[in-house]
Amino acid sequence: MSDDANHRQGPLAKYRVLEIGSTVAGPFCGRMLADFGAEVIKVEPSEGDPVRTMGKSIDGHSLYAASIFRNKRLVSIDLHREEGRALIRELAARSDVLIENFKPGTLEKWGLGWEDLSTINPRLVMVRISGFGQDGPYASRPGYGVVCEAVSGLRYLTGDPDRAPSRVGVSMTDYIAGLHGAYGAVMALMAREQTGRGQMIDAALYESAFNFMEVWIGAYQKLGFIPNREGSRLIGSTPNNLYPTADGSYIHITAMADSLFRRLCEAMGQPELARDPRFAEATKRNDAHEALDAVISSWTERLPLAEIEAVLERAAVPATRIFTVADIFADPHYKARKSIIEAPDQHLGTVAMPTVVPRLSDTPGAVRHAGRDLGQDSRAVLREVLNMNDERIDALAREGIVTA
Repeated sequence: MSDDANHRQGPLAKYRVLEIGSTVAGPFCGRMLADFGAEVIKVEPSEGDPVRTMGKSIDGHSLYAASIFRNKRLVSIDLHREEGRALIRELAARSDVLIENFKPGTLEKWGLGWEDLSTINPRLVMVRISGFGQDGPYASRPGYGVVCEAVSGLRYLTGDPDRAPSRVGVSMTDYIAGLHGAYGAVMALMAREQTGRGQMIDAALYESAFNFMEVWIGAYQKLGFIPNREGSRLIGSTPNNLYPTADGSYIHITAMADSLFRRLCEAMGQPELARDPRFAEATKRNDAHEALDAVISSWTERLPLAEIEAVLERAAVPATRIFTVADIFADPHYKARKSIIEAPDQHLGTVAMPTVVPRLSDTPGAVRHAGRDLGQDSRAVLREVLNMNDERIDALAREGIVTA
């Protein structure tokens, strides 16, 4: 048994996951399962997963890969050659879950599709992450996260109304889809306990992001309402916006509920605002949001950020400055909850990364190690999982089928 197996614990510790996805959505899905104890065997091509080229690196070691590949066993197999695909079939036959995010149809051409693998292993759960899903007229389109985010409608609402739609500074839709995929995998494993059979999860990036658009779907169907970009303001929630401060900063205040709004008015020294017919009720505040935002801005821009934060904290009004990564590292709440942990890394000593979430009271997840080198676990996995001897592994390595 590997050293990794001796240290794995958590609610998923009895499951083996084969991850053949790449970039962000597939690896994040695998990372979520690995964090809670699953044995995740990640397969990379000989040139490495593209994630290794994203973000920042130190001496050629990717800091992004150190986090998103954490807790995984890393092997390198050439899926473009039949000998490599044969190894994937053998590994799939001994796995509980397979995660992939190739363009639909690719795995079928290789004899690695759902019909092929479920025949080999009827208990297999297969998470298929793609841009537009496994069927439909867009299925064959290449679908990166930001492209599918645009199709979902989410990106149209991001940014300022007088500018082109903006984007979030991370691969948000990939993460959303990876999270849906992990959620689907766990549900399928629960169902398997009853049926004895695995199933296929079709997690499309555009649909995963579209799932977050529910507030506006009925509004369009019944009213023909098409929301537009509102900058830092949330449509239909007032006040819920970013306001300037005297020291050139900004504070976000959210006080849309009537009780919160009354507390805000008291904190501003203007209790009469809560009785103003324009602002007394939530729906009326939405109609008069420009006037109300102007009143709040006239108060915030006379005071420094720290003073406004203190006043609103005493009044129990939800408000905050906009955190940078530097602010996060210095923040006492992050420190108290250990929201940032440092995982051991063989090259860098330790690497900071987000802790495991969600937090389970009885069976929490854990980070055992940072992401390893390309192919670092190839030999151990082939030996332990497929019972191969070193002579056979050496031959595969010489032929370029595996990188070990």
